Amino acid sequence: MNVYGKHYRTIWLKDDDPNVVQIIDQRHLPHRFVVEDLTNVDEVAVAIKDMHVRGAGLIGATAGYGMYIAALHAPRTSPEAFMAAVSADGDKLIATRPTAVNLEWAVKRQLAAMSAAGDDPEERIQVAQNIAKEIADEDAEFCRRLGEHGKSIIKEISERKGGEPVNVLTHCNAGWLAFVDYGSATAPVYAAHDEGVLVHVWVDETRPRNQGARLTAWELGQHGVPHTVIADNVGGHLMQHGLVDVVIVGTDRTLYTGDVANKIGTYLKALAAKDNGVPFYVALPSSTFDWEKRDGVEEIPFEQRGGEEVKYIWGQTEAGDIEQVLLTPEDSPAANFAFDVTPARLVTGLITERGICAASEAGVLGLYPEKR
Repeated sequence: MNVYGKHYRTIWLKDDDPNVVQIIDQRHLPHRFVVEDLTNVDEVAVAIKDMHVRGAGLIGATAGYGMYIAALHAPRTSPEAFMAAVSADGDKLIATRPTAVNLEWAVKRQLAAMSAAGDDPEERIQVAQNIAKEIADEDAEFCRRLGEHGKSIIKEISERKGGEPVNVLTHCNAGWLAFVDYGSATAPVYAAHDEGVLVHVWVDETRPRNQGARLTAWELGQHGVPHTVIADNVGGHLMQHGLVDVVIVGTDRTLYTGDVANKIGTYLKALAAKDNGVPFYVALPSSTFDWEKRDGVEEIPFEQRGGEEVKYIWGQTEAGDIEQVLLTPEDSPAANFAFDVTPARLVTGLITERGICAASEAGVLGLYPEKR
Protein backbone atom coordinates (compact mmCIF):
# COMPACT_ATOMS: atom_id res chain seq x y z
CA MET A 1 0.00 0.00 0.00
CA ASN A 2 1.24 3.49 -0.77
CA VAL A 3 1.92 6.11 1.89
CA TYR A 4 2.59 9.53 0.40
CA GLY A 5 3.57 7.75 -2.82
CA LYS A 6 5.91 5.15 -1.25
CA HIS A 7 5.04 1.48 -0.78
CA TYR A 8 4.96 0.20 2.79
CA ARG A 9 3.97 -2.92 4.58
CA THR A 10 2.85 -2.58 8.18
CA ILE A 11 5.77 -4.66 9.56
CA TRP A 12 9.24 -5.55 8.25
CA LEU A 13 12.86 -6.20 9.23
CA LYS A 14 15.06 -3.12 9.33
CA ASP A 15 17.14 -2.88 6.14
CA ASP A 16 20.53 -2.45 7.81
CA ASP A 17 19.85 -4.52 10.94
CA PRO A 18 17.81 -7.76 10.64
CA ASN A 19 17.76 -8.06 14.44
CA VAL A 20 15.32 -5.12 14.57
CA VAL A 21 11.65 -5.37 13.60
CA GLN A 22 10.02 -2.15 12.38
CA ILE A 23 6.32 -1.31 12.53
CA ILE A 24 4.05 1.61 11.71
CA ASP A 25 3.00 2.88 15.14
CA GLN A 26 -0.69 3.35 14.44
CA ARG A 27 -1.39 5.34 17.61
CA HIS A 28 -0.11 8.46 15.86
CA LEU A 29 -2.19 8.19 12.69
CA PRO A 30 -3.66 10.03 10.87
CA HIS A 31 -1.78 13.11 12.01
CA ARG A 32 1.74 11.68 12.16
CA PHE A 33 3.46 8.79 10.40
CA VAL A 34 5.79 7.14 12.92
CA VAL A 35 7.98 4.05 12.41
CA GLU A 36 8.88 2.23 15.64
CA ASP A 37 11.77 -0.18 16.27
CA LEU A 38 11.11 -3.38 18.25
CA THR A 39 14.20 -5.05 19.68
CA ASN A 40 12.95 -7.37 22.46
CA VAL A 41 9.90 -9.43 23.33
CA ASP A 42 8.68 -7.00 25.99
CA GLU A 43 8.54 -4.24 23.36
CA VAL A 44 6.63 -6.54 21.02
CA ALA A 45 4.15 -7.43 23.78
CA VAL A 46 3.56 -3.75 24.57
CA ALA A 47 3.13 -2.96 20.87
CA ILE A 48 0.38 -5.60 20.61
CA LYS A 49 -1.35 -4.92 23.93
CA ASP A 50 -1.30 -1.11 23.66
CA MET A 51 -2.29 -1.23 19.99
CA HIS A 52 0.76 0.24 18.31
CA VAL A 53 -0.26 -2.56 15.94
CA ARG A 54 -3.80 -3.96 15.73
CA GLY A 55 -6.00 -6.06 13.50
CA ALA A 56 -6.07 -9.85 13.33
CA GLY A 57 -3.59 -10.37 10.51
CA LEU A 58 -1.06 -7.83 11.70
CA ILE A 59 -1.24 -9.10 15.28
CA GLY A 60 -0.41 -12.57 13.94
CA ALA A 61 2.47 -11.27 11.84
CA THR A 62 3.79 -9.25 14.78
CA ALA A 63 3.65 -12.35 16.98
CA GLY A 64 5.57 -14.23 14.29
CA TYR A 65 8.31 -11.62 14.28
CA GLY A 66 8.14 -11.46 18.07
CA MET A 67 9.00 -15.14 18.25
CA TYR A 68 11.96 -14.50 15.96
CA ILE A 69 13.14 -11.82 18.41
CA ALA A 70 12.55 -14.31 21.24
CA ALA A 71 14.84 -16.77 19.46
CA LEU A 72 17.53 -14.11 19.07
CA HIS A 73 17.58 -13.57 22.85
CA ALA A 74 17.06 -17.18 23.98
CA PRO A 75 19.88 -18.83 25.99
CA ARG A 76 22.31 -21.05 24.07
CA THR A 77 23.26 -23.16 27.11
CA SER A 78 21.17 -26.14 25.98
CA PRO A 79 18.45 -26.97 23.46
CA GLU A 80 15.99 -27.40 26.32
CA ALA A 81 16.80 -23.98 27.81
CA PHE A 82 16.40 -22.39 24.39
CA MET A 83 12.95 -23.88 23.81
CA ALA A 84 11.82 -23.18 27.38
CA ALA A 85 12.69 -19.51 26.93
CA VAL A 86 10.97 -19.05 23.57
CA SER A 87 7.93 -20.97 24.84
CA ALA A 88 7.66 -18.64 27.85
CA ASP A 89 7.96 -15.63 25.54
CA GLY A 90 5.23 -17.14 23.37
CA ASP A 91 2.92 -17.36 26.39
CA LYS A 92 3.65 -13.71 27.15
CA LEU A 93 2.65 -12.70 23.62
CA ILE A 94 -0.51 -14.84 23.58
CA ALA A 95 -1.71 -13.18 26.80
CA THR A 96 -1.66 -9.67 25.29
CA ARG A 97 -4.87 -9.89 23.17
CA PRO A 98 -7.10 -12.92 23.83
CA THR A 99 -9.75 -12.53 21.11
CA ALA A 100 -7.71 -12.47 17.89
CA VAL A 101 -6.97 -16.09 16.94
CA ASN A 102 -4.07 -15.19 14.61
CA LEU A 103 -1.82 -14.38 17.57
CA GLU A 104 -1.87 -17.85 19.14
CA TRP A 105 -1.77 -19.47 15.69
CA ALA A 106 1.45 -17.61 14.80
CA VAL A 107 3.14 -18.41 18.12
CA LYS A 108 2.31 -22.12 17.87
CA ARG A 109 3.51 -22.22 14.26
CA GLN A 110 6.84 -20.74 15.29
CA LEU A 111 7.28 -23.09 18.24
CA ALA A 112 6.55 -26.13 16.09
CA ALA A 113 9.03 -25.00 13.44
CA MET A 114 11.80 -24.27 15.94
CA SER A 115 11.21 -27.60 17.72
CA ALA A 116 11.57 -29.47 14.44
CA ALA A 117 14.69 -27.56 13.37
CA GLY A 118 17.22 -29.49 15.44
CA ASP A 119 19.35 -28.50 18.42
CA ASP A 120 21.58 -25.85 16.84
CA PRO A 121 20.40 -22.44 18.15
CA GLU A 122 21.62 -20.59 15.05
CA GLU A 123 19.58 -22.91 12.86
CA ARG A 124 16.54 -22.34 15.05
CA ILE A 125 17.01 -18.56 14.81
CA GLN A 126 17.19 -18.76 11.03
CA VAL A 127 14.09 -20.94 10.93
CA ALA A 128 12.25 -18.44 13.14
CA GLN A 129 13.20 -15.59 10.83
CA ASN A 130 12.06 -17.58 7.78
CA ILE A 131 8.74 -18.46 9.39
CA ALA A 132 8.13 -14.85 10.44
CA LYS A 133 8.65 -13.75 6.84
CA GLU A 134 6.43 -16.59 5.59
CA ILE A 135 3.59 -15.55 7.92
CA ALA A 136 3.84 -11.95 6.73
CA ASP A 137 4.06 -12.91 3.05
CA GLU A 138 1.12 -15.30 3.35
CA ASP A 139 -0.98 -12.67 5.07
CA ALA A 140 -0.37 -10.16 2.27
CA GLU A 141 -0.96 -12.72 -0.49
CA PHE A 142 -4.12 -14.13 1.10
CA CYS A 143 -5.53 -10.61 1.47
CA ARG A 144 -4.70 -9.84 -2.18
CA ARG A 145 -6.49 -13.01 -3.27
CA LEU A 146 -9.57 -12.46 -1.14
CA GLY A 147 -9.72 -8.97 -2.64
CA GLU A 148 -9.89 -10.50 -6.10
CA HIS A 149 -12.74 -12.80 -5.00
CA GLY A 150 -14.61 -10.03 -3.19
CA LYS A 151 -14.24 -7.68 -6.13
CA SER A 152 -16.89 -9.73 -7.98
CA ILE A 153 -19.52 -8.69 -5.40
CA ILE A 154 -18.84 -4.99 -5.96
CA LYS A 155 -18.67 -5.36 -9.75
CA GLU A 156 -22.01 -7.19 -9.84
CA ILE A 157 -23.66 -4.40 -7.83
CA SER A 158 -22.05 -1.80 -10.10
CA GLU A 159 -23.45 -3.49 -13.20
CA ARG A 160 -26.89 -3.69 -11.60
CA LYS A 161 -26.72 0.04 -10.84
CA GLY A 162 -25.66 0.92 -14.37
CA GLY A 163 -22.17 2.02 -13.33
CA GLU A 164 -23.27 4.33 -10.52
CA PRO A 165 -21.02 4.33 -7.44
CA VAL A 166 -21.33 1.29 -5.18
CA ASN A 167 -21.84 2.36 -1.57
CA VAL A 168 -19.95 0.09 0.83
CA LEU A 169 -20.31 0.42 4.60
CA THR A 170 -17.48 -0.89 6.75
CA HIS A 171 -16.78 -0.92 10.47
CA CYS A 172 -13.53 -0.42 12.39
CA ASN A 173 -10.33 -0.82 10.36
CA ALA A 174 -10.04 -4.04 8.41
CA GLY A 175 -7.76 -2.34 5.92
CA TRP A 176 -4.11 -2.81 5.07
CA LEU A 177 -3.22 -1.29 8.46
CA ALA A 178 -4.89 -4.28 10.13
CA PHE A 179 -2.88 -6.75 8.05
CA VAL A 180 0.53 -6.81 6.40
CA ASP A 181 -0.88 -5.38 3.16
CA TYR A 182 -4.16 -4.99 1.19
CA GLY A 183 -6.46 -5.59 4.17
CA SER A 184 -9.50 -7.84 4.37
CA ALA A 185 -12.71 -5.77 4.19
CA THR A 186 -10.97 -3.11 2.11
CA ALA A 187 -9.20 -5.51 -0.26
CA PRO A 188 -12.28 -5.94 -2.52
CA VAL A 189 -12.75 -2.15 -2.47
CA TYR A 190 -9.18 -1.50 -3.56
CA ALA A 191 -9.33 -4.21 -6.23
CA ALA A 192 -12.58 -2.82 -7.67
CA HIS A 193 -11.39 0.79 -7.47
CA ASP A 194 -8.14 -0.09 -9.25
CA GLU A 195 -10.17 -1.59 -12.10
CA GLY A 196 -12.09 1.63 -12.52
CA VAL A 197 -15.30 0.59 -10.73
CA LEU A 198 -16.84 3.57 -8.96
CA VAL A 199 -16.87 2.86 -5.23
CA HIS A 200 -17.74 5.02 -2.22
CA VAL A 201 -17.16 3.87 1.36
CA TRP A 202 -19.16 4.88 4.41
CA VAL A 203 -16.57 4.77 7.22
CA ASP A 204 -17.90 4.12 10.72
CA GLU A 205 -15.89 6.17 13.21
CA THR A 206 -15.76 3.08 15.48
CA ARG A 207 -15.68 4.29 19.05
CA PRO A 208 -13.98 4.18 21.42
CA ARG A 209 -10.60 4.11 19.65
CA ASN A 210 -11.93 5.55 16.40
CA GLN A 211 -10.09 3.13 14.12
CA GLY A 212 -12.48 3.94 11.29
CA ALA A 213 -12.24 7.71 11.52
CA ARG A 214 -8.50 7.67 12.16
CA LEU A 215 -7.19 4.72 10.16
CA THR A 216 -9.66 3.55 7.51
CA ALA A 217 -10.35 7.10 6.35
CA TRP A 218 -6.60 7.83 6.20
CA GLU A 219 -5.68 4.78 4.15
CA LEU A 220 -8.65 5.16 1.78
CA GLY A 221 -7.52 8.73 1.24
CA GLN A 222 -3.97 7.59 0.54
CA HIS A 223 -5.33 5.21 -2.11
CA GLY A 224 -7.70 7.78 -3.61
CA VAL A 225 -10.94 5.95 -2.74
CA PRO A 226 -13.96 8.27 -2.20
CA HIS A 227 -15.25 7.93 1.35
CA THR A 228 -17.29 9.65 4.05
CA VAL A 229 -16.77 9.33 7.80
CA ILE A 230 -19.97 8.78 9.79
CA ALA A 231 -20.86 8.40 13.45
CA ASP A 232 -21.30 4.77 14.48
CA ASN A 233 -25.08 5.02 14.85
CA VAL A 234 -25.73 6.39 11.34
CA GLY A 235 -25.44 3.06 9.53
CA GLY A 236 -29.01 1.90 10.16
CA HIS A 237 -30.43 5.19 8.91
CA LEU A 238 -28.38 4.97 5.72
CA MET A 239 -29.62 1.43 5.09
CA GLN A 240 -33.25 2.43 5.62
CA HIS A 241 -32.86 5.08 2.92
CA GLY A 242 -31.16 2.85 0.35
CA LEU A 243 -27.77 4.51 0.71
CA VAL A 244 -25.84 1.31 1.46
CA ASP A 245 -25.45 -1.37 -1.23
CA VAL A 246 -23.33 -3.81 0.76
CA VAL A 247 -21.69 -4.09 4.18
CA ILE A 248 -18.19 -5.60 4.27
CA VAL A 249 -16.41 -5.99 7.61
CA GLY A 250 -13.38 -7.84 8.89
CA THR A 251 -13.09 -10.20 11.84
CA ASP A 252 -10.70 -11.02 14.66
CA ARG A 253 -11.92 -14.60 14.95
CA THR A 254 -14.48 -16.50 12.89
CA LEU A 255 -15.57 -19.99 13.90
CA TYR A 256 -15.77 -22.69 11.25
CA THR A 257 -19.48 -22.79 12.05
CA GLY A 258 -19.84 -19.20 10.78
CA ASP A 259 -20.09 -17.10 13.97
CA VAL A 260 -18.04 -13.92 13.63
CA ALA A 261 -16.21 -12.02 16.40
CA ASN A 262 -15.31 -8.49 15.39
CA LYS A 263 -15.00 -4.98 16.79
CA ILE A 264 -17.82 -4.01 19.11
CA GLY A 265 -20.77 -2.65 17.13
CA THR A 266 -20.49 -5.11 14.24
CA TYR A 267 -23.49 -7.09 15.52
CA LEU A 268 -25.69 -3.99 15.38
CA LYS A 269 -24.66 -3.34 11.76
CA ALA A 270 -25.54 -6.93 10.88
CA LEU A 271 -28.98 -6.59 12.49
CA ALA A 272 -29.66 -3.37 10.56
CA ALA A 273 -28.46 -4.98 7.34
CA LYS A 274 -30.74 -8.00 7.86
CA ASP A 275 -33.75 -5.77 8.56
CA ASN A 276 -33.16 -3.75 5.39
CA GLY A 277 -32.18 -6.52 3.00
CA VAL A 278 -28.59 -5.30 2.64
CA PRO A 279 -26.01 -8.06 2.04
CA PHE A 280 -23.54 -8.41 4.93
CA TYR A 281 -20.16 -9.97 4.11
CA VAL A 282 -17.19 -10.79 6.32
CA ALA A 283 -13.73 -10.85 4.74
CA LEU A 284 -10.92 -12.89 6.28
CA PRO A 285 -7.81 -14.90 5.46
CA SER A 286 -7.94 -18.50 6.65
CA SER A 287 -5.50 -17.75 9.50
CA THR A 288 -8.43 -16.00 11.23
CA PHE A 289 -10.60 -19.13 11.37
CA ASP A 290 -11.01 -20.94 14.67
CA TRP A 291 -11.23 -24.62 13.76
CA GLU A 292 -12.10 -25.84 17.26
CA LYS A 293 -14.89 -23.75 18.80
CA ARG A 294 -18.50 -23.97 17.61
CA ASP A 295 -20.47 -21.31 19.53
CA GLY A 296 -19.18 -17.75 19.29
CA VAL A 297 -21.18 -16.21 22.10
CA GLU A 298 -20.40 -18.95 24.60
CA GLU A 299 -16.85 -19.99 23.70
CA ILE A 300 -14.86 -17.03 22.35
CA PRO A 301 -12.82 -15.15 25.01
CA PHE A 302 -13.74 -11.48 24.92
CA GLU A 303 -11.31 -8.73 25.73
CA GLN A 304 -12.38 -5.92 28.02
CA ARG A 305 -10.09 -2.93 27.83
CA GLY A 306 -9.60 -0.03 30.21
CA GLY A 307 -12.45 2.43 30.68
CA GLU A 308 -10.14 5.36 29.97
CA GLU A 309 -10.45 4.60 26.24
CA VAL A 310 -14.17 5.40 26.49
CA LYS A 311 -13.78 8.44 28.73
CA TYR A 312 -10.93 10.18 26.87
CA ILE A 313 -10.25 10.97 23.24
CA TRP A 314 -7.08 11.98 21.40
CA GLY A 315 -7.01 14.60 18.66
CA GLN A 316 -5.02 17.32 16.97
CA THR A 317 -5.52 20.94 17.99
CA GLU A 318 -5.53 23.90 15.59
CA ALA A 319 -1.96 24.53 16.69
CA GLY A 320 -0.97 21.06 15.51
CA ASP A 321 -0.49 19.55 18.96
CA ILE A 322 -1.81 16.05 19.76
CA GLU A 323 -3.78 16.20 22.99
CA GLN A 324 -6.08 14.04 25.07
CA VAL A 325 -9.37 15.43 26.40
CA LEU A 326 -11.96 14.11 28.86
CA LEU A 327 -15.42 13.46 27.38
CA THR A 328 -17.34 12.29 30.46
CA PRO A 329 -17.84 13.41 34.06
CA GLU A 330 -14.52 12.67 35.72
CA ASP A 331 -16.03 10.31 38.30
CA SER A 332 -18.31 8.36 35.92
CA PRO A 333 -17.27 4.71 35.51
CA ALA A 334 -16.95 3.35 31.98
CA ALA A 335 -17.11 -0.17 30.52
CA ASN A 336 -15.09 -1.03 27.44
CA PHE A 337 -16.15 -4.26 25.73
CA ALA A 338 -13.85 -4.58 22.73
CA PHE A 339 -15.67 -7.20 20.61
CA ASP A 340 -19.06 -8.72 19.94
CA VAL A 341 -20.33 -11.77 18.03
CA THR A 342 -22.41 -11.67 14.88
CA PRO A 343 -24.25 -15.01 14.60
CA ALA A 344 -23.82 -16.90 11.35
CA ARG A 345 -27.52 -16.48 10.50
CA LEU A 346 -26.93 -12.74 9.92
CA VAL A 347 -23.94 -13.18 7.60
CA THR A 348 -24.57 -13.33 3.83
CA GLY A 349 -21.18 -14.88 3.11
CA LEU A 350 -17.51 -15.15 4.00
CA ILE A 351 -14.89 -13.81 1.58
CA THR A 352 -11.63 -15.79 1.85
CA GLU A 353 -8.49 -16.33 -0.18
CA ARG A 354 -10.07 -19.50 -1.60
CA GLY A 355 -13.35 -17.90 -2.61
CA ILE A 356 -16.72 -16.90 -1.16
CA CYS A 357 -18.76 -19.33 0.92
CA ALA A 358 -21.80 -19.46 3.16
CA ALA A 359 -21.23 -18.67 6.83
CA SER A 360 -21.85 -22.25 7.89
CA GLU A 361 -19.91 -25.38 8.76
CA ALA A 362 -20.77 -26.89 5.37
CA GLY A 363 -19.79 -23.70 3.54
CA VAL A 364 -16.46 -23.24 5.30
CA LEU A 365 -15.42 -26.89 5.16
CA GLY A 366 -16.42 -26.93 1.49
CA LEU A 367 -13.57 -24.46 0.88
CA TYR A 368 -11.23 -26.08 3.43
CA PRO A 369 -11.93 -29.83 3.20
CA GLU A 370 -8.59 -30.65 4.84
CA LYS A 371 -10.05 -29.29 8.10
CA ARG A 372 -12.83 -31.88 8.26
